[in-house]
Amino acid sequence: MGKKVNQTHITLTQGDITQQHVSAITNAANSRLAGGGGVDGAIHRAGGPAIMTECDQIRQERGGCPTGQAVITTGGDLYADYVIHTVGPVWEGGKSSEPELLASCYRQSLKLAVENGIKTIAFPSISTGVYGYPMEKAAVVAIEAVTLFLKENERFSEVRFVLFNADDLKQYQRLFLSNQPKI
Repeated sequence: MGKKVNQTHITLTQGDITQQHVSAITNAANSRLAGGGGVDGAIHRAGGPAIMTECDQIRQERGGCPTGQAVITTGGDLYADYVIHTVGPVWEGGKSSEPELLASCYRQSLKLAVENGIKTIAFPSISTGVYGYPMEKAAVVAIEAVTLFLKENERFSEVRFVLFNADDLKQYQRLFLSNQPKI
């Protein structure tokens, strides 16, 4: 399933983000850039030690990555050349700027991609795992943030949302279709 914003194809797929053949994948990282569970752990396992080596350097230089921001490393052993690590918000009922911080994750990741000449990028559903962000609310923020960015930046050929299971994919598909006239 997909649609186009300017010259960019936005696509939805179910799968494993570590297996995507794109220039960059986005990691739902923690602020320490220390690896972890879920998407973060899977990316570090599949990508090998080169990713953690660069995360260690970033941590030494900057102390990590604040919520809503993003940093970039090699893709290591992944198909992707780069991993863009972004730190999503922990869900606290929507009263602690979670939508704004989550939207910033997508914008900052796309901004880093532009700065590095990346034309294809894949996103997981950021903050919806252990950080507890409700999938439907996160999907709305993700689709809107990416769409708004792409309306002003025509440097991508594809932005792909990679959803881990069929239920998550259905949430994105439903919102994707319901937003069709706006995009």
